[in-house]
Amino acid sequence: MPLVRENATALYQQIADRLRHEIASGQFEPSGRLPSEAEIGARFDVSRVTVRLALDALDKDGLIDRRKGKGTFVAGKEVRHELNVLRSFHETLRRQGLDATMRVTALRMVATPADLKPLFGARQRECLLLQRLHLIDGEPIALGRSHLPIDLDGLSRAEIERRPTYAVIADFAGTPVVQARMELGAQIADVNLAKSLQTTAGAALLTMERTSYFRDGGCAEHSTFFVRPERYRFVLNGIFSETA
Repeated sequence: MPLVRENATALYQQIADRLRHEIASGQFEPSGRLPSEAEIGARFDVSRVTVRLALDALDKDGLIDRRKGKGTFVAGKEVRHELNVLRSFHETLRRQGLDATMRVTALRMVATPADLKPLFGARQRECLLLQRLHLIDGEPIALGRSHLPIDLDGLSRAEIERRPTYAVIADFAGTPVVQARMELGAQIADVNLAKSLQTTAGAALLTMERTSYFRDGGCAEHSTFFVRPERYRFVLNGIFSETA
């Protein structure tokens, strides 16, 4: 419905009320991103100043999160990563209905890191380094750095660039990943991580280290994910009981 311009209620308050109702009804799911100020202004045929006053009212009520240079989001809207489900990082984002994409930033054979040799086996002198930037709505949310005990020559680069890691591994090995061990932590973003994730050096990041295995116990991959924490939450669902 159009705004009532002769109404005693200020235009910005009418817009705020409309947006408040749309937030409550889940209209901006699943990403939580609201339209830009220009888009809201065009929708209601009002000035940018009026739009900002409406958003100020929502911000004051704690309904939105305004992030400079990134846009406006429904407050508290978070990406959820269930730790008890064996699913790749990209697939976790995609299954929530998010506009999730990946961008390969490194893809090459490297000497197997010393700490991974016990996992990959002494004969695995080289492994594949695969580094990908994970984005939601074009905005970086995590950087994944994976080492895989496989040879790049046996893989299609096009497949690597668009498919989740677990799918690539299953195709190459002919058997799926069936188990993974994960460790959560935190660290400070260095200059390179900050640049990749479009944040500031020294910003806090969540980390997830994941080691995945085939059914026969062989190691399928080892990955470390550096995650911007503003909209990301790790969740563990299950039934737990006390032990002596």
